[in-house]
Amino acid sequence: MTDQQEPPDDPRSRNGGPQIDLGMAVTSVVTAVASSIDEELQPHGLSSVEFSLLSHCYEREECNASELANVLPVDASRVSRMVTTLVDRGLVRRRRLRNDRRVIMLRLSDDGQELAAMLRRRVREIYTALAANISAEDMQVFASVSDKIVRNYEAMQGEE
Repeated sequence: MTDQQEPPDDPRSRNGGPQIDLGMAVTSVVTAVASSIDEELQPHGLSSVEFSLLSHCYEREECNASELANVLPVDASRVSRMVTTLVDRGLVRRRRLRNDRRVIMLRLSDDGQELAAMLRRRVREIYTALAANISAEDMQVFASVSDKIVRNYEAMQGEE
């Protein structure tokens, strides 16, 4: 091997060019997005998962805790605790179904509707600011690459 050849396992030699540290790149993006949103939520005493819960309820007239447990990145017991906290704060209301008293439906209160609407607007503004000076084409490439990484991950999970 000459001094100018790179070893075959050197990541810079794959695909004919330098490679990025995928973990570092993803962490940087996630940190920028999450920190920006957390700064907006903090004055309202909300976590990002609580905001996601409010946002999900905002999009529907009613939902239940099981539905939330399926769409939020937390387990059912944490969803239940969050719902109780948000009910105590007057942002969410509970209602039992007449035909099945075991099922509890959740709905945003007027205050919850107002807060969720305002925060959803602010989050859209944050996304717009974070994507400033990025072309639509570049955003499509980013979305496409992200989707391929997720599909590769899912394929890896299926192999186990």
